[in-house]
Amino acid sequence: MEARSWAPRRQLCLPGITWLALVYLLSCLLASSKAKVFSRCELAKVLNDFGLDGYRGYNLADWICLAYYTSGFNTAAVDHEADGSTNNGIFQISSRKWCKTLTPNGPNICRLYCTDLLSNDLKDSVICVMKIAQEPQGLGYWEAWRHHCQGRELSDWVDGCEF
Repeated sequence: MEARSWAPRRQLCLPGITWLALVYLLSCLLASSKAKVFSRCELAKVLNDFGLDGYRGYNLADWICLAYYTSGFNTAAVDHEADGSTNNGIFQISSRKWCKTLTPNGPNICRLYCTDLLSNDLKDSVICVMKIAQEPQGLGYWEAWRHHCQGRELSDWVDGCEF
């Protein structure tokens, strides 16, 4: 006769793993549901209301073109760079200089957390982008603006939009 051990067997608890997977997926869905992808005219109105039209010599179409080519008008856009830095929000503002991540001792010129730039309320993003525009490079700070917007006819970006 074979001796049986009464010690409980260790088994993988599938319901527990399933529950964790479900919670993870729901948290991802909730995070993405907070994202807003603006329409061209909707963003033009918001940025116009913040006073960006004509700010530092850039018209509203420059700002709309920049937002399109950096984030596709997506407030939750985050691009991870090879050096560990991130570009954040609708204007893809870099954590190297402008916002604070969990890494201490970064410059944080805009005096905010990079996650603040992922909000549907664009106030923090606009305040920070205005600081960047004050730099000698202005919107030239963004490669996307230099390649796609600078020196081009941009009126189509705001045509048909009502403020």
